[in-house]
Amino acid sequence: MPVAVVTDSTAHLPEGFAERNGIDIVPLHVLVDGASALDGVEFGPAALAEALDRRKIVTTSRPTPAAFAAAFRAALERGADAVVSIHLSKKLSGTWEAALLAAQEVGPELVRVVDSRSIAMGLGFAALEASEAARRGADVGEVEAVAVAAAEATETFFAVETLEYLRRGGRIGSAAALLGTALSVKPVLQVRDGEIQALEKVRTMQRALNRLVDLAAEVAGDGQATVAVHHLASPDRAAQLATRLDERLPGSSGCVVSELGAVVGAHTGPGVVGVVVRKALTTG
Repeated sequence: MPVAVVTDSTAHLPEGFAERNGIDIVPLHVLVDGASALDGVEFGPAALAEALDRRKIVTTSRPTPAAFAAAFRAALERGADAVVSIHLSKKLSGTWEAALLAAQEVGPELVRVVDSRSIAMGLGFAALEASEAARRGADVGEVEAVAVAAAEATETFFAVETLEYLRRGGRIGSAAALLGTALSVKPVLQVRDGEIQALEKVRTMQRALNRLVDLAAEVAGDGQATVAVHHLASPDRAAQLATRLDERLPGSSGCVVSELGAVVGAHTGPGVVGVVVRKALTTG
């Protein structure tokens, strides 16, 4: 492809999607009791769930600018004329900044860095759309514009068993207003303006699932939409949600299910389930 597409491990693309679409992934770092590992490469969802269950201290950190620079140079050496690098919201991580520093080193005329203002498949859909545009032969400006448009057409909602993990990681945003509520309350959250924001609270996780279906249906309407479901250590819950979304969204082109990796999962905790809706693009 004349334009290479790079993203980071928080896109949580389903298995095989990155390889099939020619997307390079730069992993973030997971630290368990101070020991560092690469998200999705050396440390995955099962290991995370076990670490959290054993009450180990799990933190995360961004990739280094050097790691991004190496990925950019590798793509250019393989024959790409330019690179579009798409990342999770800069309000949630320093990853975008690290990629920007690397782009300045490699050559700002060669590398465009995009803030998706989202995470998980909210980011993943943008990377996939960008890759598709690149395969069609779009130039770097067009690929960048497609990534931005796809991210803007995406809505992300999720429900967690507890806000404790978001509080520990400092990613709680306006959802802090829900702290101190009864243990039985299940927060329904959304990614809005690049931040995690509180949407509402319900009494049970089943009601939270019902609300996620309603929210996805409101976003999709009667139009075409692509949908993803995420979870951590809750495959049955995710399967139930995916089935209900397929039934409820007449314009859905199908629902992919992807387990959250260690970086995002460390901030949401086991039991989280979410839905990402990418409405049909009207531009790009």
